[in-house]
Amino acid sequence: MSKKIISTPHAPAAIGTYNQAVQAGNTIYLSGQIGLDPATMQMVDGIDAQIVRVFENLKAVAEAAGATLNDAVKFNIYLTDLANFAKVNEVMARYVAEPYPARAAVGVKELPRGALVEADAVLVVG
Repeated sequence: MSKKIISTPHAPAAIGTYNQAVQAGNTIYLSGQIGLDPATMQMVDGIDAQIVRVFENLKAVAEAAGATLNDAVKFNIYLTDLANFAKVNEVMARYVAEPYPARAAVGVKELPRGALVEADAVLVVG
């Protein structure tokens, strides 16, 4: 099975040895997204704006792959403060319709570039 690299200017460019997403067969693996504005590559301010930006970035990559976040079967959410978990739920419900995918939420000490939240996803299409 071959893999296809997914890339879009509507999400932050990869800042390391990875791609925004990789498709293998009908499965699309979205790399972790933090609250970077793709136009400026600067972190947006505050947890609320970062959560929205994370989901906007994931949405942009999914769309570049010809999919939507409703094709997600699994999300992983990483938070530097688990007290913000309810905020993630609120925002996620705006981007993903029921039936919701599987999900993990993990409290972490820190994230790249001082981000407060990061998320990645696995999509299945076709």
